[in-house]
Amino acid sequence: MGLLDGKVAIITGAGGGLGEAYAKLFAREGAAVVVNDLGGPRDGSGADVSMAQKVVNAIKEEGGRAVANGSDISTIAGGQSVFDDAIKNFGRADILVNNAGILLDETFAKAKEENWDKVIRVHLKGTFCCTQPVLPQWRKRITAIVAIPDETSRLRTTLPFFRIFSRRRGVAFSVLP
Repeated sequence: MGLLDGKVAIITGAGGGLGEAYAKLFAREGAAVVVNDLGGPRDGSGADVSMAQKVVNAIKEEGGRAVANGSDISTIAGGQSVFDDAIKNFGRADILVNNAGILLDETFAKAKEENWDKVIRVHLKGTFCCTQPVLPQWRKRITAIVAIPDETSRLRTTLPFFRIFSRRRGVAFSVLP
């Protein structure tokens, strides 16, 4: 019996790195998992569900339940799609891990506005877009979990690099009425 038996987890950015590790761990603990990843390079330019599908295949090989989702979570439609896949495939959503992120390796002093906008769109707006669809369901119960990892602990470089240091620090909300 696993810690997450009967639960359904949505994990964004789960095609690799920490997201993949979260997905596999949650599945081992009994959760059904929606593995979301846009695919492609770490700069967010991809559009291929194969990275998410690879993680799903690994989970299923170990006897777990999972489904791949390649939606762009920086849009309301993409956030809704991830939630809809949880409901369609597993009937519910109990856990949301807003892990998706991009990596643009340039110094802050040389950062371009368009790159800054990409970071905000994925890291902050993506958190908003994925959390919005689950709130109406979760307001009725107290067993839901929203996780917003902070990658500052993952930085393996010295600042002043613009390595998405802002990661969701500005996002704080209550899921209760």
